[in-house]
Amino acid sequence: MKFDTPAGINPIDRERVIGRPHPRIEGPLKTTGRAVYSYEQHDAAPDAAYGYVVGSAVAKGRIARMDTSAAEGAPGVLAVVTAANTSPVKASGFYKAKPLAGPDIQHYHQAIALVVAETFEQARAAAQLLRVDYSRVDGAFDLTAARAGASRPKDKPDIRIGDVDKALATAAVTVDSTYTTPDHSHMMMEPHATIARWDGDQLTLWSAQQIVGWAVRDLSGKIGVPPEKIRIVASYIGGGFGGKGSVNSDAVLAALGARKANRAVKVALTRPLMPNNTTHRPATIQRVRLGAGRDGRLTAIAHESWSGNVPGGMAEAAADQTEMLYAGANRLIATRLATLDLPEGSAMRAPGEASGMMAIEIAMDELAEKLGMDPVELRIRNDMQVVPADPGRGGTDPQGGTSQADKSAGPKPFSTRQLVQCLRTGADRFGWSKRSGVPAARREGNLLIGMGMASAIRGAPIQAAGARATLRTDGLVSIETSMTDMGTGSYTIVGQTAAEMMGLPLDRVVVRLGDSQFPDSFGGGGQAGAATVTAGVYAACVKLREAVASRLGVNSADAEFTDGEVRSGNRRVPLKDAVKAGPITVEDRIEFGDLSKRFEQQTFGAHFAEVAVDAYTGEIRLRRMLAVCAAGRILNPLTARSQIIGGMTMGAGAALMEELAVDKRFGFFVNHDLAGYEVPVHADIPHQEVIFLDELDPTMSPLKAKGVGELGISGVAPAIANAVYNATGVRVRDYPITLDKHLTRLPALT
Repeated sequence: MKFDTPAGINPIDRERVIGRPHPRIEGPLKTTGRAVYSYEQHDAAPDAAYGYVVGSAVAKGRIARMDTSAAEGAPGVLAVVTAANTSPVKASGFYKAKPLAGPDIQHYHQAIALVVAETFEQARAAAQLLRVDYSRVDGAFDLTAARAGASRPKDKPDIRIGDVDKALATAAVTVDSTYTTPDHSHMMMEPHATIARWDGDQLTLWSAQQIVGWAVRDLSGKIGVPPEKIRIVASYIGGGFGGKGSVNSDAVLAALGARKANRAVKVALTRPLMPNNTTHRPATIQRVRLGAGRDGRLTAIAHESWSGNVPGGMAEAAADQTEMLYAGANRLIATRLATLDLPEGSAMRAPGEASGMMAIEIAMDELAEKLGMDPVELRIRNDMQVVPADPGRGGTDPQGGTSQADKSAGPKPFSTRQLVQCLRTGADRFGWSKRSGVPAARREGNLLIGMGMASAIRGAPIQAAGARATLRTDGLVSIETSMTDMGTGSYTIVGQTAAEMMGLPLDRVVVRLGDSQFPDSFGGGGQAGAATVTAGVYAACVKLREAVASRLGVNSADAEFTDGEVRSGNRRVPLKDAVKAGPITVEDRIEFGDLSKRFEQQTFGAHFAEVAVDAYTGEIRLRRMLAVCAAGRILNPLTARSQIIGGMTMGAGAALMEELAVDKRFGFFVNHDLAGYEVPVHADIPHQEVIFLDELDPTMSPLKAKGVGELGISGVAPAIANAVYNATGVRVRDYPITLDKHLTRLPALT
């Protein structure tokens, strides 16, 4: 199916199943422990051995000597895999750091060996017997120090419109501030885990992978096995947030270990290994300059961002979303990337927007204060409906965010943009009019009370997608597609789409996901998954409807599928009658035209937060949070709300506690476990309210839907930061906002 014109009325618009708050259909399996995750595939590999990954003890240098003899002779050991005794492992694919180092070391805890044994305990014990001598060299571990040598990435040309410097020099009111965000870890519940099994030259991996198509592609490139010889199964994933976007060391080493040991091998990264061995959200330094007239209208916007990464790694595109947010005749968007010898920085929930909003939305708050203007009104006054023209636009963004990817020189209208409605709805629902514009003005005993807000934006990418649909002889419809479910509700919205199209209740649809042998769909990542997979399922169901109509001898163009029947004119035929002669199986794929180039497709929102700060201790407590979102048709309000409140919780962590502490002497993240890396717990999170605005975007797909999973985090941290400032009068520009950063400056209690 080709989708190249905006969608008209179709069966999805009935919204008898789609758009309804159905509980997740796999929920009972997960809550009762019957959902089988990758590491638990005992039936697939009952004789699996265990692999234990050994990470480098230095951040940069070479392995001078490695003695594996003691480990190889230890009880139960079947094999020890190193770069010296296996086929070369290439640094290719989405993640750029090599999953198996040797002799050169790129970063601390980069895998240097896999010990395979009969039991996990034997593998772990034998791993301690490896003797490794390193030649350590000095590395670059400090973004601030490396900032001066940063350069513009080839895929991130500067966006320059007008004369920013001149506009700033003549502006009535200006802001020029620098903000920093630290390195963040995904810290998903399920560790990176894989079981690998060879059957001749055919490799099967049961592996926690967000995007199985990428995983097949990248594993093939890394170990030199043809993609048609690789099958990856990812039925359930216990969280990923971008950290499982493609194959990591667990998958690569499990495959190599299984081949060397001639046994199925299961590998799970231990928690202390994950922050340094896998990827993370890289730290940023961001300078934001704003210029405005006394009426609050922006005349200049400059957002410059610096981040660091391994050679070949991506930049954290923290400045990109600013291009889409606010009007202003003179504009500068610039990204710079420094080379660092820290573990690789890569995609983490809303890459770019999550960190970039942490800067631009504080800067807007600072501008509002200088203007004596309400922060909500300032944002409304600078709304825009068209992306300004810039002939320098170009580049790529594999996560599909608000980069310069696939953008013409403009100007380009937004497909939908309800930012103003989000702001106004949120302000009204949150009681924003009760907020004092004077910082530290509201007190409750020893508590300083403040309210803050921020806009939200996240790109709405969509990819080609396929699905297989079968009408079975028992009257059930089954759907198969490679899309994955990280707890986001993919199983449910896929089932809802098929149920709506075939006129069935949801419990008459069987959904199978996460297998590379199924028709390819993009997977869970970049906020593209929901819109993509449901479009592919729609295409397959259109084809199934045509096949059913043909079997029943009715015209598919005017046939109505409803209540388990096919109705055409005066005829009403049970759907099951179409499969009296046997099941019907069809497969189709949706391909997209140039609508994404003709229209700027984004999701928008507004976040509001209220905090209480103890005037004696500086302790910050969240009291209320609200998100208002506009993201096309909401396919399932229940699962969508779950995604938004999950994003809000992650945003609270980014604002108040999350930080990978860098040892700048030896180049590693010190707090590489859940004891030292703090994330929000139940006691940290207050009541969270989510409002979805009515919206359809016919330029996206036949379902007129967009993703929401990453919109929920974009803008949360600065909303909290602005609330802390409103409570205390102390502006903290270096995240996270911990009490030591404002304690000595808090207002005195009288």
